[in-house]
Amino acid sequence: MNALCRFAIVFVLSLVIVLPFLVAPTHALTDAPVTKITEWEMMWEADPERTIEDISADAESNKWKLYSEGDGLPPKPAQVDYAWLRFQLPELDLARPAILISKLIGKEVVIYIDNRVVYESNRIYPYYKNEILLQLDADEANKTVYILLFSDVKLAGLEEGIQVGESQTLSKQFLSLEMFDVILGAALIFVAFAMLFSIIFLNKSFLASWASLSVVIFSIGVMIITYSSFFHTVYSEFGFIAYHSFDFATILLMPAIFFFFESIFGRGPYGLITLFRKIQMGLASFNAFILVIGIYSNSTAIYFQIASIITFGFSVIIGNLLLFIFLIRYCLQKNKEAIILTTGFGLFALVGVSEMIWYFIRGMNYELFLWKWGILSFIASLIIILARRILQNYEQVVEYSKQLEVINNELQRSEKMEIISQLAASIAHEVRNPLQVTRGFLQLLRTKATSVKDESFMMLAIDELDRASEIITDFLTFAKPQLEQTTLLNIAEELQQIVGILHPLATMQGGVIEVDIAGNLYVHGNSTKFKQALINIIKNSIEALEQDGVISIRAYRDNDSNQVFICIKDNGEGMSEADLQRLGEPYYSKKSKGTGLGLMVTFRIIEVMEGEIEFFSHKGVGTEAIIQFPSAK
Repeated sequence: MNALCRFAIVFVLSLVIVLPFLVAPTHALTDAPVTKITEWEMMWEADPERTIEDISADAESNKWKLYSEGDGLPPKPAQVDYAWLRFQLPELDLARPAILISKLIGKEVVIYIDNRVVYESNRIYPYYKNEILLQLDADEANKTVYILLFSDVKLAGLEEGIQVGESQTLSKQFLSLEMFDVILGAALIFVAFAMLFSIIFLNKSFLASWASLSVVIFSIGVMIITYSSFFHTVYSEFGFIAYHSFDFATILLMPAIFFFFESIFGRGPYGLITLFRKIQMGLASFNAFILVIGIYSNSTAIYFQIASIITFGFSVIIGNLLLFIFLIRYCLQKNKEAIILTTGFGLFALVGVSEMIWYFIRGMNYELFLWKWGILSFIASLIIILARRILQNYEQVVEYSKQLEVINNELQRSEKMEIISQLAASIAHEVRNPLQVTRGFLQLLRTKATSVKDESFMMLAIDELDRASEIITDFLTFAKPQLEQTTLLNIAEELQQIVGILHPLATMQGGVIEVDIAGNLYVHGNSTKFKQALINIIKNSIEALEQDGVISIRAYRDNDSNQVFICIKDNGEGMSEADLQRLGEPYYSKKSKGTGLGLMVTFRIIEVMEGEIEFFSHKGVGTEAIIQFPSAK
């Protein structure tokens, strides 16, 4: 799933960079010289019954007007739907001559040479852009070409000059005219299908956003590929399908965008995002219905077309307005996803609006093309948002797994502690009493020992009994850690007493203890238990010291959390990560005669005092213990 997501992101974003270099050079293909006809004549025709013979016979009529490349389309007279164009072919000193007519505006086109039809296009759907590549014969040189145009809109005519050259050269240019749109649209459609396929690998929480984004990309891809004249020219038999596919894609786009918006930002204030998403779905269903009716009912097509334009216009204008309002609102809340989407959507809107203004300034005599780059920035922002969501979810899952591991370790530790606590409570007293009796008799026997060897044996036995008694005391402390008497402890005084007790031990080990204690630090607890816990920690630090060892004890209060922190840091031998994980476990100790019960008791005392302890260590660097208690003042 992550691989597919990365592929989709890289693929779409790379199109923006790579496609200009793949497509643009094809326009410069010039295998043979190309002649350009930059002037032609045009005449509006009020009588559609006149034939080519009538027009050619009236060649000197003053109705013919001369136009040049760059003049733009002439204004169309009222109540006139037909127009004639004519131009003269040059010498055709070519192996396979041909002409390329680009940007010829008309719904129906008929081309005549020598009063005979050499090309005819009669579309039953309202698409007016024509790109025509016409093969010529050598004997047609210097002859006049007549073009009859029919257009039921206010635009008709020729926008660019006519190219004359080798058929192969012009064929390459002809195919390259719309190749950018074809490649870009096909690439987006491919990405959309790849994303839809990858849904089976996704978590259910991403299905809505992923599927809606796939539909958005698919709709835009279909719009781009069907907006070009490629299908209408090269595969004219599919022109009708391509034309209405564009309409269906525009119908799908806005509901899909709102689906995605809702899946990312939620229902919105007062549920407006969800409400308008439902309105968009209703309008889309209505537009799809009237579009189908218009396809199959030519007599009512115009009425359905007007109704669809009104509803679609309402959908786009109100929808985009709401999107902008919500995006501004979320941006003010410093929502990063809203900022990303606003950037992409803003670029698209800026490019689209600017181009539309220029389109109307030019009297609709302008081909829209910059919007494709703007829409790519919009798609990129959508993909970045979704990818960011997926990565955040992945990081959250990793974080949850870590927390689960910590909780599991704590649970295992608690279970172990519970078992030890029950065991200690049940047998500690029973074991300690016989030990004391045994120790007393050994002391008596020691006074009556007849040799130094026997006396040393008695001392060794007594020392081991004392050690066993200390272990049992630790067991009892762990089993019954409740602080029978709690008082207000002055941390500074308690730590000074502890340092006084342990200072000689540190000196014997070749180390020093440095103290930095803030004033007015108080916690609730039992002084004896508190000293026992910290002595255990500091003693472990002392025993871990090497040459030039230093133990730093620092105590301070964090006002934000109202906690008292005690940090005990040494530069001793340190511990590995595995050792850190096992600290506090019974019978785990790195000392040769250690039992691990000391730290276990320390953990329990701090826990009963409502505190927390955490260890940090690096092998060969040292160890730091950070203890925190709720402040009593």
